Amino acid sequence: MSEKKEDKIEEKLNILEVGIDKINKTLKKRELHDLVYILGSKREILRRNLLAGISRGIGTGIGFTIITAVIIYFLQKIVRLNIPVIGEYINDIIQIVQHSK
Repeated sequence: MSEKKEDKIEEKLNILEVGIDKINKTLKKRELHDLVYILGSKREILRRNLLAGISRGIGTGIGFTIITAVIIYFLQKIVRLNIPVIGEYINDIIQIVQHSK
């Protein structure tokens, strides 16, 4: 009878061990240990937020510059094609900008 109890206990321990391993893998995937570390350190929060803000700002600036350059490039192509309505409208805009300097 004691062997049956020991076998049941051992089986339950194996099931428990498998469950704990699954939880451990899930926590590692979600990087929860990093979150716990951050919550404990105010300096780490400030450092990460500062770096994230700087990265977003630089990314926004670069993205805006690239999009503006592409738009200007296509507008120049449209003016060179001499499309009657659009070309005149863009030409008027260019003249207004040049006279306002």
